[in-house]
Amino acid sequence: MSHHSQVSSLRLVSLDAYRGLTMFLLIAEAALVYETLLEAFPLDSFAHAFFIQFTHHPWNGLRFWDLIQPFFMFIVGVAMPFSLNKRLAIEGNSTKVTQHILRRCLLLFLFGTGLHCIYSQKLVFELWNVLTQLSFTILLTYFLMRNSIKFQLGVTFGLLILTELLYRIYAPVSPFVMGENFGSYVDMFLMGKINSGGWVAINCIPTAAHTIWGALCGNLLLSSKKDQKKIKILLIAGTIGLLLGYGLDLLGITPIIKRISTSAFVLASGGWTLIALAFFYWLVDIKKQQSWAWAFVIVGMNPIFIYLFAEVLGHRWLFGFVRIFTIGFLEPIGFSEAFLGILTALLTLGAMWYLCYFLYKKRIFFKI
Repeated sequence: MSHHSQVSSLRLVSLDAYRGLTMFLLIAEAALVYETLLEAFPLDSFAHAFFIQFTHHPWNGLRFWDLIQPFFMFIVGVAMPFSLNKRLAIEGNSTKVTQHILRRCLLLFLFGTGLHCIYSQKLVFELWNVLTQLSFTILLTYFLMRNSIKFQLGVTFGLLILTELLYRIYAPVSPFVMGENFGSYVDMFLMGKINSGGWVAINCIPTAAHTIWGALCGNLLLSSKKDQKKIKILLIAGTIGLLLGYGLDLLGITPIIKRISTSAFVLASGGWTLIALAFFYWLVDIKKQQSWAWAFVIVGMNPIFIYLFAEVLGHRWLFGFVRIFTIGFLEPIGFSEAFLGILTALLTLGAMWYLCYFLYKKRIFFKI
């Protein structure tokens, strides 16, 4: 990443590290790292309780893994003021930038729906993928970015209130039942089917708040405010999000449910994303603790590419390919099934990391 111009030197290493770590955790899932580790430990062990945090909560509750999509959608938002300023400086024309955003969102939508066809091994129309959701949240964020901070915040709370109303008007007595809520109703209308895991397509409405909040934070980090002030704002905003989100859940008003992105979930997870950004910014950009981040930064340099690669080829092909050799060489020696599973998963993750490293060294960056 060259530092020729003033614009490109505005690169935040903390943002690259945050994005890279998130992507690394995502491809570790595709490499079946968490699945093999979970299977290796007994149900009542501490290790099992730890690794269960790397799976989605079945319904009402929040595990660490439920934060990965909010992190991803938030980081996309944080990066937008940086990339758009850079693009405006190059193009000098906001119409061209708008065309670029529209094309990018269309591609994300096609990638997202295409992935579902690959999962199903046939042509299907399903809108549950993070990329499909992003195509909506990026577009909305882009058209809001030129407005005041108050207006943008107002829109995000409007989206959360709208979500609350839609669910509560549709099913006043029990608005948040899996498969029987407003989100599932919309899915039946749009796609003629309901997701067996309880995921819904209209999650893109409440989670747009994550991308909009991200863009606001990107502008905050670009501002001339002192670093301490920036961190203070992020921590205060993050704490408010946590208090509101967990408060709604604990008071029995709105449960925290990731699979339908309830307002309580968006606020609680949004709080964590802000606190994580404050931490990365403090550690990496202020304290200059950057050496550890390099291994993750290179994964985050090709986020969409490695996500698609991991989803399409990671656990479908690459894991099986590596397994031929781990089983072939080590099973006869007497290594256990559990050990071989974990080793295969880690080697698969290593291979995907190396692919990112290879692309980074060759300076190949897939941009859409």
